[in-house]
Amino acid sequence: MSMSERRGFLRRPKQDGGPTASVRELLPYLFPKKGLLAGALVLSVLGAVTSLVQPLLVQQIITAVQDSEPLRWLPWVLVILVLADAALGGFQHFLLQILGEHVVLRTRTQLVARLLHLPIAEFDQRRTGDLVSRVGSDTTLLRAVLTQGLVESVGGLLTFVGAIVAMLVIDPALFGLTLLVVVVAFAAVLVVMPMLTRATRQAQEQVGHLTSALERAISAVRTVRASNATDREVAVVGERSEAAFDAGVRVARISALVVPIAGIAVQVAFLVVIGVGGLRVATGDLSIAALVGFLMFLSYMIFPLGQMIGAVTAVSTALGALGRIQEIVRLAPEDAGDLAVDEAPTGDAVAFEGVSFRYPESVVRSRLEADGASADAADEDAPVESPTVLHDVSFTVAPGTRTAIVGPSGAGKSTLFALVERFYDPTDGRIVVSGRDVRSVERRALRAGIGYVEQDAPVLAGTIRDNLLLASPDATDERLLEVLGRVNLREVVDRSPEGLDAVVGERGVRLSGGERQRLAIARALLSAPAVLLLDESTSSLDGRNEAQLQGAIDEVAAGRTLLVIAHRLSTVVDADQIVVLDQGRVAATGTHAELLASSPLYRELAEHQLLVAQR
Repeated sequence: MSMSERRGFLRRPKQDGGPTASVRELLPYLFPKKGLLAGALVLSVLGAVTSLVQPLLVQQIITAVQDSEPLRWLPWVLVILVLADAALGGFQHFLLQILGEHVVLRTRTQLVARLLHLPIAEFDQRRTGDLVSRVGSDTTLLRAVLTQGLVESVGGLLTFVGAIVAMLVIDPALFGLTLLVVVVAFAAVLVVMPMLTRATRQAQEQVGHLTSALERAISAVRTVRASNATDREVAVVGERSEAAFDAGVRVARISALVVPIAGIAVQVAFLVVIGVGGLRVATGDLSIAALVGFLMFLSYMIFPLGQMIGAVTAVSTALGALGRIQEIVRLAPEDAGDLAVDEAPTGDAVAFEGVSFRYPESVVRSRLEADGASADAADEDAPVESPTVLHDVSFTVAPGTRTAIVGPSGAGKSTLFALVERFYDPTDGRIVVSGRDVRSVERRALRAGIGYVEQDAPVLAGTIRDNLLLASPDATDERLLEVLGRVNLREVVDRSPEGLDAVVGERGVRLSGGERQRLAIARALLSAPAVLLLDESTSSLDGRNEAQLQGAIDEVAAGRTLLVIAHRLSTVVDADQIVVLDQGRVAATGTHAELLASSPLYRELAEHQLLVAQR
């Protein structure tokens, strides 16, 4: 495995565990359904009452037998209480399971809503698999807080207190010895809890890294296979699996301390009661019935104590997971600072006025880590220089005209479109659409008037219909078929018996590269935007399909503002204006003929792209 892989992707994150949440932050997640919670609490209290009455009945039965008195109704009442206790416990367990599912649903809904509204910069610096892990495994741990005894411990607390009172009444001296053992054990458990919380968060983060590694390999499985890199990717995921295993073992090791502590406390308490209690029975200071009752109350005290220890363990575990959830929930959504201007662009000019841009330091750091570079500096939180991508870019696109943007790879062409869409905001200068600075327009409204076809023309898993309706949910089937025909994609629908409901596969794998691009363009054309951004939109098309698509674009572009990143003759030569970018700066502007005569860079690009020859 290469050194860059080991320093970058395989580099284990720092094991500080990150910030954890507080119990106060946890409580709102646990009470989404107050009716179910109240019902579970009532059942827990009723169960505690039925449990506490049973030792008293047993004492009476033993006393009646010793005194040769008739038992009468006592055994039947005891049987009824045992059955009632079991029934209440079963129904309470059902309610807690339902309540736990509501906790997971509410948490996942809130987390997904925040995730999908985060600024693009957050996705550029975070791994997809880790975000998915927070929605999956981290939210599941919150359910364990309810299903593993937190609510049950409320009734258990009542049972615990009732048992203590009864034991204190039966024999104060014996109770004092028992309480000493229990207090020492419980104090030892509380010391372990912070360690468990930290270890749990670290384990969840390692699971997130594992999910990221697996998502990385699966999403590019064809490239991995074609590169004969399967074994290397298996090693990558394997190393992440080992890291998750090691973190899980740390959690198990710490959790294992709780079990023997509780077990020793129970054993010692029972031995003390049996030994000391037996002596007191022998001396006549305690009756057999009282000793049996004391032992039963001791079991009723120990069991809820175990519930409470389990609840503390579950809460500690959940706080580690909740810390990762809250890390995302606390992030401001993309539109947090948007002004309340909801008027979409009308098709007026698009202007770049002295625009400069550099990516946030966090994004640059994340990309360096992903590339395996500057890993040591990233570990030490050293400052990372963020290079300027665009330098004082200025040009204007007149309403209803077509502007082509050309330049060498890495010149900043796609970044221009990202700024128009407000995936990022300029570091300096401003971008004007319809006479207004885009930062003064609500993002939702701004994007409603802009059609954008990305360079890799992403297709979502699902059907053709799903992809087309993404931006135009109310479009009719007739309208969908019309747009597909205009981009020469109707044959894809006709060749499948499912028609518009034909499945395109994960990332559109069942479509060719050209079909994916045409589908993405059809999706943009469907909304008939005032401004249309096409980023290398015809790069995967053959001559015939490009000519047909170009006709469709020409038709839709009539009266609209069109910005195109492309190198092909049909797009560049006929543009009203061509902007040449070089290293983030505007090197030249003009028509095709003007630039051939005045710009050496454009002339070189044209020759390499065969623009002149095709002319």
